[in-house]
Amino acid sequence: MNQKLLTALRIIGIPVVYGIILRLFFDIDRWNELFYVMSLSFLFCLPTIMGILTVYFSPLKNVKSGIYKLFMPWVPIGFFMLITLLVQIEGWACWLMVTPLFLSAASIGGFIGGWLRTRKHNKFNVSLIVLIPFLLAPIESLINSIPSTYKAYTKIDIKASRTEIWKNVTRVKEIDQKEDSGWLSNFLGFPRPIKAELDFNGVGAYRKAVFTGGLIFHETVYKYEHENNMSFTIKANPHEIPSTTMDEHILIGGDYFDVLNGTYELEKLNNETYRLHLFSHFKMNTHFNFYSGYWGTLIMKDIQNNILKVIKKRTEK
Repeated sequence: MNQKLLTALRIIGIPVVYGIILRLFFDIDRWNELFYVMSLSFLFCLPTIMGILTVYFSPLKNVKSGIYKLFMPWVPIGFFMLITLLVQIEGWACWLMVTPLFLSAASIGGFIGGWLRTRKHNKFNVSLIVLIPFLLAPIESLINSIPSTYKAYTKIDIKASRTEIWKNVTRVKEIDQKEDSGWLSNFLGFPRPIKAELDFNGVGAYRKAVFTGGLIFHETVYKYEHENNMSFTIKANPHEIPSTTMDEHILIGGDYFDVLNGTYELEKLNNETYRLHLFSHFKMNTHFNFYSGYWGTLIMKDIQNNILKVIKKRTEK
């Protein structure tokens, strides 16, 4: 085996092996109160340390390049993600959402690794760095996450009668896959909406929103003004959803993400056009709500826009 191949294996192999070991360690059930994947100790420290190791084990001539330190750590990150996908440790949706965070942290680690590589007597420092997630995770587990509530607001203008629009709001007939325009949720593999049923029009009514994969939103109407607005609580029972439908880290109604309520409002613009508003509130419960909340808003808006487009198309026909 030639020297270049050995060097490449060291630069890429060591960070990847470290990443896999850490991922498996943080997934051990008996330690999930101290070590868990949805933590900053894992999601930020892992890619940062992989970036450090990548550059630290690189030839000194490469380490002097800023471009190398910025982008080379992305290579083992890519291999690590691919391996976890192939062995089904992680899902495609999770990695897509976390990729910007991982790549940014890996690049930061690359510059730290470059600084360590050019110092003398630094092997001990690197040995300590790889232990950081194991030391920080138990401390982080003692800090309670503060749930944050977010609002996803969408709207659409429809040229149809108030009565026709409202009829399609309260009860949504089965949505064919050809009508589905939720590009982001479909790309991430989220369940797509199928239909919505309402037992009667008024406060206390039960509305059942059915999605693919066994996902059902159990909705209870708590505010109702006929052909004007309707507000309802939303409850998704995680135990009803098959494990193959959604990744546990983005499971609706799970430990980290839950939808709370939704509201339809119908506003008259002129004699021919109405504006249909749809907004929802959802909750994130992580130590990085600033990031997960952004993705949650994008996903909820995509789902809502999809439903609004279906209503518009059907009523304007």
